[in-house]
Amino acid sequence: MFWFCQEKIRVAFCVQKAALNFIDAGKRTHQYVYTVSEDVRQAGFGIGADELAFIVRSHDMKSFEDHGGVEGLAKKVSVPLTDGVVPTDISLRQNIYGYNKFAEKPARSFWMFVWEALHDLTLIILMICAAVSIGVGIATEGWPAGMYDGLGIVLCIFLVVLVTASSDYKQSLQFKDLDKEKKNILVQVTRDGRRQKISIYDLVVGDIVHLSIGDQVPADGVLISGHSLSIDESSLSGESEPVNVNQQRPFLLSGTKVQDGSAKMLVTAVGMRTEWGRLMFTLSEGGEDETPLQVKLNGVASVIGNIGLVFAVLTFLVMTIRFLVTKWVHGEIKDWSISDALNLLNFFAIAVTIVVVAVPEGLPLAVTLSLAFAMKKLMNDEALVRHLSACETMGSATTICTDKTGTVTTNHMVVNKIWTCGRTIKIEGDKSEDVLRSSIAGGVFNILLQSIFQNTGAEVVKGKDGRTNVLGSPTESAILEFGLLLGGDFKTQRKEAEILKVIPFNSVKKKMSVLVSLPNGGGRRAFCKGASEIILKYCSKTINADGKAEPLSQEQKKCITDVINGFATEALRTLCLAFKDVKDTSNAHSNSIPEDNYTLIAVIGIKDPVRPGVREAVKTCLAAGITVRMVTGDNINTAKAIARECGILTDGGLAIEGPDFRDMSPQQIQETIPKLQVMARSLPLDKHKLVILLRKEFREVVAVTGDGTNDAPALHEADIGLAMGIAGTEVAKENADVIIMDDNFTTIQNVAKWGRSVYINIQKFVQFQLTVNIVALMLNFISACISGSAPLTAVQLLWVNMIMDTLGALALATEPPHEGLMKRPPIGRDAAFITRIMWRNIIGQSIYQLIVLALLKFAGIRLLKLSGSDANDILNTVIFNTFVFCQVLGLDLYLSFPSNSDHY
Repeated sequence: MFWFCQEKIRVAFCVQKAALNFIDAGKRTHQYVYTVSEDVRQAGFGIGADELAFIVRSHDMKSFEDHGGVEGLAKKVSVPLTDGVVPTDISLRQNIYGYNKFAEKPARSFWMFVWEALHDLTLIILMICAAVSIGVGIATEGWPAGMYDGLGIVLCIFLVVLVTASSDYKQSLQFKDLDKEKKNILVQVTRDGRRQKISIYDLVVGDIVHLSIGDQVPADGVLISGHSLSIDESSLSGESEPVNVNQQRPFLLSGTKVQDGSAKMLVTAVGMRTEWGRLMFTLSEGGEDETPLQVKLNGVASVIGNIGLVFAVLTFLVMTIRFLVTKWVHGEIKDWSISDALNLLNFFAIAVTIVVVAVPEGLPLAVTLSLAFAMKKLMNDEALVRHLSACETMGSATTICTDKTGTVTTNHMVVNKIWTCGRTIKIEGDKSEDVLRSSIAGGVFNILLQSIFQNTGAEVVKGKDGRTNVLGSPTESAILEFGLLLGGDFKTQRKEAEILKVIPFNSVKKKMSVLVSLPNGGGRRAFCKGASEIILKYCSKTINADGKAEPLSQEQKKCITDVINGFATEALRTLCLAFKDVKDTSNAHSNSIPEDNYTLIAVIGIKDPVRPGVREAVKTCLAAGITVRMVTGDNINTAKAIARECGILTDGGLAIEGPDFRDMSPQQIQETIPKLQVMARSLPLDKHKLVILLRKEFREVVAVTGDGTNDAPALHEADIGLAMGIAGTEVAKENADVIIMDDNFTTIQNVAKWGRSVYINIQKFVQFQLTVNIVALMLNFISACISGSAPLTAVQLLWVNMIMDTLGALALATEPPHEGLMKRPPIGRDAAFITRIMWRNIIGQSIYQLIVLALLKFAGIRLLKLSGSDANDILNTVIFNTFVFCQVLGLDLYLSFPSNSDHY
């Protein structure tokens, strides 16, 4: 299904692009001269929306250069490339160039849902029966007495349709709101000279957008500047090969993804003028697929419906045969009246109504209600559910593979210790600058500041209140804040040296490198930072206590490794900073960044405290039979320390490193995984392999957290993919089932609790509905066989059906979870939905109700001492009321059942 949708988009994109380019080419001749429209000129701009959109859409380098390149376009849309859009111009830009919103299919009106509900086959048959009943009734009993039965059926049909349509309409509105929330991406832009985050819907032409690995390109635009920018355009073109974007090919299309590198882009088209917007207008998105539970229940509903059909046919045949036999016995087999026809019509109406009651159409409604209710509540609890199935699947989770940074920790990092020049120094506020300056040589101090400010993906900006803010990942921000604490100035440092090349950090290489040109002809210098063990391998020198570089001996390497391990055992995240002066600039590859012979500057220890409540959440998961495993790229000692602190690593647990896991034999894997609790220094492919093994070999239901682009395969492979809302990239979020908006492990535990609640609530509703169905079917069938009449009329059965499918579903399907749910084992992957205990409850309730109702049916007149011509009518009313009260008591009973393994 996913491949088909991708292929559909790719074909539509190619066909549409060819057609549009053909049309655009027809409009342009070789002598084409662009003229600015009057309204654009009066607004103060030098280029119109259609011309801007055409340049990027058609990748027209000639027009791009004719307009003066990116600087010329920026000038024509009245925006300085350094400061970005002025907030006061936003409404004017939206009027001229449009809003960054796509045209959507008009929402279906309430009356469309009414129209769909009226197409139910059994309701159509009942409408025909009602019409005939009114016609025959008026002819036999006169006006208005003859129309009461038929009108009652019509009224019930009307109420059933109204309630069904109202419920479906409300759900459609809720899912539309959730869908809008899913698409509301935060984008980093420069406006009014400040870097800030805005909603994708607020983006305008002229905005300067900052892109990094994993981001979605939020609009069409052109490259201003960038480093190693690689774009995945498969969402548009279907081509898996990434496209390199540079000054020779500067065009960026909305909806594509940043696969590698970083960049700044100038927005040239938004909303329906983008390539993605024009494409989406030609395609209609499909609705939400049915969840596994809905599919399972549809099968249950189909079987019960078929049983109901058999009983309905048998009831109709028995009543009709008894009626014909009675006429034959009285010698009236050849004498037929309108009253006889009305009796046969009534038999048919009762049979059809039995089918209506027997088909448990309330099951899918109950599932949708329960899932929608859970989705709404989880949204309030910082979890955005992207796929309905995730709600119920999470209730069956047996394993959670979680990240460390930001999920079990606060993600608010602070440099706590630094080792440099052979000394370890604890960082303590404002005193740190003086301590470091007195401890190390001035030259080393300057190189340390250069390494911090030149080799970073973060940025220092001024807020509206004038305060200094750091924008970037938590690790980058911590190091940059440390540099500011040491008295460094970000802008001054960046102006002193020209950045020639950047290799951004990614989770495979676990390092970031930069090549800069030093001022005053000082040559070129490469800086490198990243995972301690990896950077240490690249180093051949270190700085000694005198501030001079010296060869790195094996003994010194061992001492530095001990420092790294010492930091790690204190639960500090460790990074190494290194540099290398590049002297040979004569060859063609002078901008290549070296991979060896670096000089180690410092080892930095970063503190990232465990989140409050995580230890309790992990304890709750373990009590609920959910194994929690930490999979992180961090140092193994840091990972073990954090895992112990939050209760993940226990006495019998195992902690290993990713390379060791990759080298294991199948036999070793079978022995290791059951005890595995921590995997450190892991690559995204290690996480992917672990998920596959847990699901396929160990039959676990696996939930996985992820935040990076490379986590997408693991998120997609898992039963439940959980992307981080703050630290997560757009690629990770797109491949996830649930987005954890606050990146908190406690929220993950909450999702599991709601998943269990959904499953239990649906089980309760199934018990309630099946009990009602069995009693209604058996009562009418037994009565028809013995007495020739059904005590429950078509109107009464329709009324019960309506109440049962709506209010019953609301009562049982929307019950909130309680702590008891997390004190029972998870529901197995292959567990039967209707358990033995449930069958016991259903059969027990059915037998009890049938005994009471049968007693009233066959001995009610005598027990209640009824007499007179209306005795049967009074008895049938008593039977109906008793039947209703039995269901109310049953509903109360199922509501009061504790949701634990003793009952389900």
